[in-house]
Amino acid sequence: MFRLLTVCIRQLHSSSIKFTDSCYDGLYPGHIHTTPMQKALLAVGSGVAALQNPYRHDMVAVLGETTGHIALINLRDRMRSDPEGYAVLTERPRIRLSTLDLNKMASLPDGSFGREYVRFLEDNRVTPDSRADVKFVDNEELAYVMQRYREVHDLLHTLLGMPTNMMGEVAVKWFEAAQTGLPMCALGAVLGPLRLNASRLQSLFTSLGPWALQNGRRSRCILSIFYERRWEQDLDDLRQELNIEPPPVTLGATNRSST
Repeated sequence: MFRLLTVCIRQLHSSSIKFTDSCYDGLYPGHIHTTPMQKALLAVGSGVAALQNPYRHDMVAVLGETTGHIALINLRDRMRSDPEGYAVLTERPRIRLSTLDLNKMASLPDGSFGREYVRFLEDNRVTPDSRADVKFVDNEELAYVMQRYREVHDLLHTLLGMPTNMMGEVAVKWFEAAQTGLPMCALGAVLGPLRLNASRLQSLFTSLGPWALQNGRRSRCILSIFYERRWEQDLDDLRQELNIEPPPVTLGATNRSST
């Protein structure tokens, strides 16, 4: 059964299906209406596929959209209660290559948030355009909250000083699980360590993990920051403002794509 569900989801995301404005049903472009039963099937199938291959970004995306309704409401409410977060919800900025001036950001001083974000993209060979558009969230505002969560993921890597290798991704997922309450993040936080060797597990459980959980719980809502207005800010100052401590250990960069 799990195999059949996985195959169905792969077909759903195959290149033969193009989500354009022709799919627009009144909520937002690309939205696909699904019943509770269909969402449950998608959640199970995408969960199995994501467990088999955590780098299946499409499966992780479907899992997040079909299981995160309550968490998205809570995140939306937190954004509404924060003046800067409310501005993000109102103006709906997007983090894409088409909206970023990477050359200008690369010219900023070392240590600035924008310069360190560009350095992260270069060192890990990732692009902000790798984030899939939301399709299965049946509320336009909550769909944007999920989209914003996806698009600030690499910014969070920069804030936390984590690369995109498995160790770095697990640390970020522990932070996100504590910060967002998204079931997808909790699942990644629990199952991600299974792919680490003994020495990395020890480092995770004794150092990185407690740091990530503590900072995720106490930091300001990461979705309530208008990052596009913070590029020139010193990274250490921004961390202090958000109540995020620097990482206890430094991990090397990798060329594996972020999830």
